[in-house]
Amino acid sequence: MTPTLTALLCLGLSVGVRTQVQAGTRPKPTIWAEPGSVIPWNSPVTIWCQGTLGAREFRLDKEGSQSPWGRQPPLEPGDKAKFSIPHVTEGYAGRYHCYHYSSTGWSQDSDPLELVMTGAYSKPSLSALPSPMVTSGGNVTLRCGSWQGFDRFILTKEGEDKPSGALDAQPQPSGQTQAPFPVGPVPPSPRWTFRCYGCYRSKPQVCSAPSGPLELLVSGVSGKPSLLTPQGPVVTLGQNLTLQCRSDISYDRFTLSKDGGQDLPQRPGRQPQAGLSQADFPLGRVSGLHGGQYRCYGGHNLSSEWSAPSDPLDILVAGEEPVGQSGTQTLHRPCWGSPRCDAGSGGWGPRGGTDRERQVGRERDRCRETQTDRDAGPQRGPADSQLRTRWAGSPSPRFPSLGQLPDTPSFSAQPGPMVASGENVTLLCQSWSPMDTFLLSKEGAAHPPLHLRSKYRGQQYQAEFPLSSVTSAHGGTYRCYSSLSSDPYLLSQPSDPLEILVSEHREAEESKEEHRGSLAGQRQGAADTTHPSQNMSDPTSGSRPQDYTVGNLIRMGVAALILVGLGILLFQARHDLGGAQDAARR
Repeated sequence: MTPTLTALLCLGLSVGVRTQVQAGTRPKPTIWAEPGSVIPWNSPVTIWCQGTLGAREFRLDKEGSQSPWGRQPPLEPGDKAKFSIPHVTEGYAGRYHCYHYSSTGWSQDSDPLELVMTGAYSKPSLSALPSPMVTSGGNVTLRCGSWQGFDRFILTKEGEDKPSGALDAQPQPSGQTQAPFPVGPVPPSPRWTFRCYGCYRSKPQVCSAPSGPLELLVSGVSGKPSLLTPQGPVVTLGQNLTLQCRSDISYDRFTLSKDGGQDLPQRPGRQPQAGLSQADFPLGRVSGLHGGQYRCYGGHNLSSEWSAPSDPLDILVAGEEPVGQSGTQTLHRPCWGSPRCDAGSGGWGPRGGTDRERQVGRERDRCRETQTDRDAGPQRGPADSQLRTRWAGSPSPRFPSLGQLPDTPSFSAQPGPMVASGENVTLLCQSWSPMDTFLLSKEGAAHPPLHLRSKYRGQQYQAEFPLSSVTSAHGGTYRCYSSLSSDPYLLSQPSDPLEILVSEHREAEESKEEHRGSLAGQRQGAADTTHPSQNMSDPTSGSRPQDYTVGNLIRMGVAALILVGLGILLFQARHDLGGAQDAARR
């Protein structure tokens, strides 16, 4: 028998034995990776393969390779082997299988192990909806998102060697891609910490750097604290913001959470007075990112469980974002109708642009809104090199060519700011900008601002806030704001303040009469200046008799005093004349 024939016969017997074993005569081995299957770039990893006792050799295959990727003899007691990778690079990322050979032949292939290399692109963001604070046994959704156009997202949980889930990305109108990962039911004390990664379909095992860690915390049923801010619910850009969490239970620590965001750092509780505990959360200078709904929780050092959540506190940010940095976004005011825009320089917005800017921009400008991703990683994905440009709609004739958004609404009272107790007054908020919501705020009020949907009337967007049967409690200084439902926590610049004066009925009538007289006097003075030859008694002059009631009464009183004086003088003269005649007769 020739050597070639002998070799072919041995190969056929070997393949036949392995095929027979793969039909189910021997169990398949187990494969796993340490410290896990998701490994940062240039980090070490060990792949383990464990089968039955008596194995003579273990082999590791990588999908796409034509020959076995590695061979290793078994370790004591002879049922497993390890394959070490000292530095993980892109070439090591992929899907692996292992199998072993024994006296009975080849085993089945193991289940696949997907080895993922991370750090190739900039990290995505990870948030919890509605909050990272979860009730025991409840569910939560973790949302992984990025501006880089990833096709796939992976979620990992700390302490597990395999990903918790992988989902295809969903494109969003804002330009982001996202994936929602449902998690739950959550046990009482999970201490679960999650991270997520973004990948592209062309290289599914080469992914981004990890997102920031997100820890799920469990809230209990103990007494809820209260959350407030000394600055009030409406804050302005650049103002320093501090939130206070208080409780009549002596909690040792407090934590603050924001809906749709990560938890803020925990703070130790202090006791400002006996029976009370409190923690202050200074958030620094206000930017647009501070707007949102907050809750706080209290806890004890000897327990991992937190209290029930406080009532929600809405923080509303008023004013335009200035040119410059705001957290992770670079914000600039859009422009329209200016030579700079027409020249093609473009109006920049946040990365990808917010819904607020695009909705306003569709009404007013033709400026470009260009976005690029500033967070470049070691390698850039296919979407990173593309410059995405969007054009807004045609400019509206209602809006002039200004250098900033005309978002400051006008504010007035009808019929006027002076109101008698028990009467009605309507506060009217108007804006030329296409805002869909108006808010009414009163200085010093603890309650949140009133919200009303806008109506388009008389070429303006407006909302009417009726105050019925007013009392002295309605008096005070009011302001109004406008916003878009796409960004409900970002408000326009405040309107000019409007002071509502409430008085008793007679005082209010006199005030109104004096106010009307003053206005009429101003109008008459203006008319006299413009038309010096116009007769004051001319009915076309704009004066009204009832406007001079007080002046006429004063004139009549002076005339009566003069008549009385003349009468007294006449009486005195007659008396003196009669006395002189009597003396002459005597």
